[in-house]
Amino acid sequence: MKLGTRGSALALAQAVAVAAAIEGCELETITTSGDRGFDPSDDKERWVRELDEALLDGRVALAVHSAKDLPAKLEQGIVIAATPVRANPFDVLCGAESLADLPQGARVGTSSVRRSAQLLALRDDLQISELHGNVDTRLAALEGDEYEAIVIAMAGLERLGRADRAGSLLDQMIPAAGQGTLAITARAGDAESIALAFALDDAATHRCLAAERALIDVLEADCHTPVGAHATTDGEAMTLAAFVGRTDGSAWLRDELTISGDASTPEELGREVGSRMLASGANEVLGR
Repeated sequence: MKLGTRGSALALAQAVAVAAAIEGCELETITTSGDRGFDPSDDKERWVRELDEALLDGRVALAVHSAKDLPAKLEQGIVIAATPVRANPFDVLCGAESLADLPQGARVGTSSVRRSAQLLALRDDLQISELHGNVDTRLAALEGDEYEAIVIAMAGLERLGRADRAGSLLDQMIPAAGQGTLAITARAGDAESIALAFALDDAATHRCLAAERALIDVLEADCHTPVGAHATTDGEAMTLAAFVGRTDGSAWLRDELTISGDASTPEELGREVGSRMLASGANEVLGR
């Protein structure tokens, strides 16, 4: 059985862990459009398009992704077969011990509009500077004098053994939908592959991802939309926190809703929070 993956260091680290848990699984490295270069006009499909094609034409039986890279609507014929236990979902500040420790006007590197919006909502004096590349490229940027700090996903640092580079966890910021979660995809109807993947599934993680993805679907969010979504479970209760904001930090909305006794309906929770945010002016905040 072949497991499709991108070839970046982080993607391979994630895929190796998944492949090791599936007997007889071999990795198939596939270069995606996103790996070929940054295109500001492109969306999340650039990270999954070629992997989806490999699934649909039978070159691979399964593919593994960072769930936050999946578009809100999957390609027809593709399903999420499993989501292993979620890693740390939050962003982390590297280069400084905390946001409060950064000097006035500090330059902070990130290419994420969601991170930019929340950073500036917390500290409007910061200068947000574009920063692209893989985890090691971003960490190397701290060695120069262009940035005082950068913001990156804690899960990526942990999976690459770079957790020692973390400053403070930015748990006051709502992460991207699916951040810290792996999504194993398969062809719809491929019962054998789906069953093998499902053995790795964590039910709570899967429900949380479903709620978060339902929210971004309602908000019609893509990688150019400053939206955060983070679901958690506590027994049968599920809570979904959400954020939308302007990239300059001048306006934002946050909402949080808990359902009790029916954590098996995460999509309804996501749609409800999304609808509440639209009713509160999310489109206006986003400049639509």
